[in-house]
Amino acid sequence: MKILGIGNAIVDVICKVSDSFLAENSLAKSTMKLVDEKEFKKLLKNLKIEKTISGGSVANSIVGLSQLGNKVGFIGKVNDDDLGRKYLEGLEKEKVKYHYSIKSEKIATGTCLILITPDSERTMCTFLGTAGNINENDIDEKIVKESQITFLEGYLWDKGDPQKAFNKAISNSSQSAMSLSDLFCVERHKNYFLDLVQNKLDITFANEQEVYALIGAKTFEDVVAFARNIKKLVVITRGENGAVAIQNDQIMECSAKKNLKIKDLTGAGDLFAAGFLHGYVNNLSLKESLEKGTELSSKIIQQVGARLQ
Repeated sequence: MKILGIGNAIVDVICKVSDSFLAENSLAKSTMKLVDEKEFKKLLKNLKIEKTISGGSVANSIVGLSQLGNKVGFIGKVNDDDLGRKYLEGLEKEKVKYHYSIKSEKIATGTCLILITPDSERTMCTFLGTAGNINENDIDEKIVKESQITFLEGYLWDKGDPQKAFNKAISNSSQSAMSLSDLFCVERHKNYFLDLVQNKLDITFANEQEVYALIGAKTFEDVVAFARNIKKLVVITRGENGAVAIQNDQIMECSAKKNLKIKDLTGAGDLFAAGFLHGYVNNLSLKESLEKGTELSSKIIQQVGARLQ
């Protein structure tokens, strides 16, 4: 297997809202907020659902890699309920091997409410459900060892059982990669994430906002200096300024595509990572890998949802 993804197994519920809806519910645009099941249902009560689809950040990347013809797998925790079974079906349909045995859990399958405002930005309210209870027993070290790269998400990291699952995955990986996921995650787990990026991961994906917060950078030159110093592969998306890959003394840039008909920014980072990792595991150059990532992220933001149709 080329890449094994380990992440939150979340079912995405996509709705279109006004900016006033975010203000009325004290939601900060373009961020992810963790909510309990009661708050989730309250938010959803008066909304029209546009689409329901199997999601989760790394799972979206893994599906993108599968669509590009790579042999991939995924580990993520769901309950043996209606949404959990739909989640499994969604992965199987995309030819992703699901390395998790569904069983009855005390908590429901996780759900993410994705709120799309008229400017195409997405604001997420996530009820982690049983996805947040992943533990080291859910990680099959044999499967991890047989994969070229293990790809993890910052959303999944939390103290206790998820941290143990993370550490087991990384310690058994040939190469490990992680997305920092969200500014909220970086601010919540800054010291732990910094340790992961500096000492344990081989590849880190981040957007500019996340990496600035992680290292306390004031300029992009600070980011470049940090990446060079740790001698790991750091890949940064910069919105309209394109993307950059830094590895030792090699700094490669790729411009953003112009004149796109943007509908929904959900999944832009997930599909960028998919495209880049596709290039990386298939021995393309850093420049070609950046270009593939940019191509996929440009496609996904011109449709609604985080899975390429």
